[in-house]
Amino acid sequence: MIKSQDIKKGTCIRMDGKLYFCIDFLHVKPGKGNTIMRTTLKDVVSGNVLEKRFNIGEALEDVRIERRPYQFSYAEGEDFHFLNQETWDDVLIARDLITGVDFMKEGDIVEVVSDASTETILYAEMPVKTKLKIVYTEPGLKGDTATNTLKPAKLETGVEIRVPLFINEGEVVEVDTRDGSYLQRVKQ
Repeated sequence: MIKSQDIKKGTCIRMDGKLYFCIDFLHVKPGKGNTIMRTTLKDVVSGNVLEKRFNIGEALEDVRIERRPYQFSYAEGEDFHFLNQETWDDVLIARDLITGVDFMKEGDIVEVVSDASTETILYAEMPVKTKLKIVYTEPGLKGDTATNTLKPAKLETGVEIRVPLFINEGEVVEVDTRDGSYLQRVKQ
């Protein structure tokens, strides 16, 4: 148990049978009345965000979480096989629990967050930036660097993103795994 005033960004609590991560908090001292803790909480499973106010000193059930690196091995339908980097165990994680799953290739390291008391996997997330090779795009022409126009390009993972006109097939680009946006060309 923790007190409401001890909540910080990244703290995980159990409330109404669900797990929530604190993504923002603020101590509020109104002119009259007691100090309150205004928090923004994100549901671990659904991703819904809610704002909740707690009185100072209110007891909350905290959840001890662990973050560990896992290496992606292969996909089997909607399940993905990962290798625990510490114990070398093969672990199955469902597709909907992985953020950035469309940009994941064999051998990538993801961070897996689990409930330490029950060993239940809460979610897995790709690094924010990843480097991927372009397997198909229309050829670029000389002078195409002057405008901010984008064209479609298919990556080695099979997903399609939009890249500048000067990017050619076979080049490696850096991609933001949160929204699939092109960041930069990678020199090899």
